[in-house]
Amino acid sequence: MSGAERMGLALLRRLDPERAHGLALRALRSGLVPLPGRVTSPRLACEVAGLRLDNPVGLAAGFDKNTEALAPLARAGFGMIEVGAVTPRAQVGNPRPRLFRLPEDRAVINRFGFNNLGMEAAAARLAQRPERAVVGLNLGANKDSDDRAEDFARVLAHCGRHLDFATVNVSSPNTEKLRDLQGGAALRALLVGVMEARNWLEKPIPVFLKIAPDLDDAALGEIAEVARSTGLAGIIATNTTLDRCGLTSAHRGEAGGLSGAPLFERSTRVLARLSLLTDGKMPLIGVGGVASPEDAYAKIRAGASAVQLYSALVYEGLGLVPRIARGLDRLLEADGFANVAEAVGTGRAEWL
Repeated sequence: MSGAERMGLALLRRLDPERAHGLALRALRSGLVPLPGRVTSPRLACEVAGLRLDNPVGLAAGFDKNTEALAPLARAGFGMIEVGAVTPRAQVGNPRPRLFRLPEDRAVINRFGFNNLGMEAAAARLAQRPERAVVGLNLGANKDSDDRAEDFARVLAHCGRHLDFATVNVSSPNTEKLRDLQGGAALRALLVGVMEARNWLEKPIPVFLKIAPDLDDAALGEIAEVARSTGLAGIIATNTTLDRCGLTSAHRGEAGGLSGAPLFERSTRVLARLSLLTDGKMPLIGVGGVASPEDAYAKIRAGASAVQLYSALVYEGLGLVPRIARGLDRLLEADGFANVAEAVGTGRAEWL
């Protein structure tokens, strides 16, 4: 980390977390943040569900909820960028404060509640997206919707022509009863509608499902079966957790979803279990606690074809992205892998 980046992060950490996040986005858009451009190599370049990535290190949803910073994020070294979540209508989300740093635990708790400007605003910005980037949208449902399942399909139908992939987010803990849609029958009905909307697009795109880390083996098995039978491109494992075991920071008791380092082991075990349940044949994206090349490598060896991160940026800044990608390249080379795909799942047994 450069001295300037260290100083900038120190200043941001003195501010309210949500205000600091807004200022970080503003600095990114203004060109004040140094960016590395594309980060790739023959070993890092990979293909996930038909998406050709410069490297397997992606940005998780939540960092750029309103698709405000696509152009600079495309130069930040990510292999893919996921923005949102976006709902059909704009909504303010839950009352503030709703974002909390847990520095002793290298973690974050949020209870945003899908605050965003809605699909009309998102589509207008996505229409101006950088062409070379791989851009996806996290699909959400309005809190007061009469038909949340339909909301996901509506957002995809409206924004899909500007996207490379989309993610169905039924795993946020901050919208009441949203996680109930992870159950087999409800999930199947929801995904049938989403895939119908996807099939109507001029250029159908891969659709992923993002799941919670707080699911038992039976629920994971049901999700794997529904994912296969509905034609999903893959599964993103995982969203934030409600578990608070082992935390020491002052804000550990705040309501919301926990992300960051404490989620790493739990999410990686879910990832490995899904890899086993899908026989390693369905692309999986590993999320939760990725903060180093070693973390990314562990997720890949547990069964992920790519990884995503967000919370670690709060503590390490965007300079972390090229450090992870280049470090991952070295780890793959040291173990004799010619590319990312060769390493996927090779360490799965360690997490089962």
